[in-house]
Amino acid sequence: MRTENVKVAIWGFGAMGSGMARMILAKKGFEIVGVCENRPDFVNKSIFTVLDLDRGDHPDCIVQDDVNAMIKGKEIDVCLLATDSFTEKAYPKIKLLLENKINCITTAEEMVYPAARQPELAAAMDRIAKENGVTVLGAGINPGMMMDLLVIFLSGAMSEVTGIEVERVNSLSPFGKTVMEEQGVGLTVEEFKEKAKEGKLAGHVGFLESTMLIAHALGLDVEDFRQEMKPITSKVERRTKYAAVKAGDVAGCAMTAQALVNGKPFIKLSHPQQIEPQLEGVRTGDYIRLAGLPEINMSIVPEVDGGIGTIAVCVNMIPHVINASPGLKLMTDLPVPRAIMGDVRKMIDRGGL
Repeated sequence: MRTENVKVAIWGFGAMGSGMARMILAKKGFEIVGVCENRPDFVNKSIFTVLDLDRGDHPDCIVQDDVNAMIKGKEIDVCLLATDSFTEKAYPKIKLLLENKINCITTAEEMVYPAARQPELAAAMDRIAKENGVTVLGAGINPGMMMDLLVIFLSGAMSEVTGIEVERVNSLSPFGKTVMEEQGVGLTVEEFKEKAKEGKLAGHVGFLESTMLIAHALGLDVEDFRQEMKPITSKVERRTKYAAVKAGDVAGCAMTAQALVNGKPFIKLSHPQQIEPQLEGVRTGDYIRLAGLPEINMSIVPEVDGGIGTIAVCVNMIPHVINASPGLKLMTDLPVPRAIMGDVRKMIDRGGL
């Protein structure tokens, strides 16, 4: 068993990053040694002040706005990067961490299967990670688990898969400002359509990545991939910590995607998501339907909470990333996520730790 605490840095201290900190501080065997965030009201403050938590016997940690200052002279086992959705934007930060021999787990949705859109950057990250003896992983609830890894896991009980349908009806309420902007929450319908036409709305980021992760795992060749995005208009006023929606404006967006295999639709994904869906009687849930032998149908009602789920998946993957061989990893490359209920140090098996 490792005797020293697992030392964690967090880059990005919004809804996800601060949530990860809370989870880590509640576990045994972890220590937060650095936090980087550029919000002026956070900088130079103790994370315990920002989180409004009693420090207890935890070492103090001051929020810094310079990542180089955060990592300088420190031993860091892993950095949780919660700042971006896209591989291209996350890449410079990941590169910096890897070159400083720091393992990285990022919430960037495209990083669940970065080669889908950025094959050259994926190859570069794999090379840099191996050169520096560390690992990088893209993780989260979706993509990363509910619409891809869980599908792959269930297919393990089948002798033949002839079609895949996945639907996630979820609430955006736990997420922060970045996600709200990507989904168009709070816009008028006209603004939503205009921004979508101009390519300024991401909607759900990760359909292509989920599709390619499934295809990669099952040995399928995707011949064509298409997705659509439509606004979800609210009939009532809605409000969260990070968004406000007037009646008649956009509360979220409905995404659908389809992938062709052997000339036929094989993978179909549907993901309507909005803030405070219960205000209009929408029931959240996760649904997987696998056609084949045997047919498998799974439903989870209500949905697995997106905010807590993303936080938990990233934190729970820490020991697996530390134990992994160097390089760029996919969720299918590492042991399945599982809750850390005991001392995390008992899960570390790399020699010399």
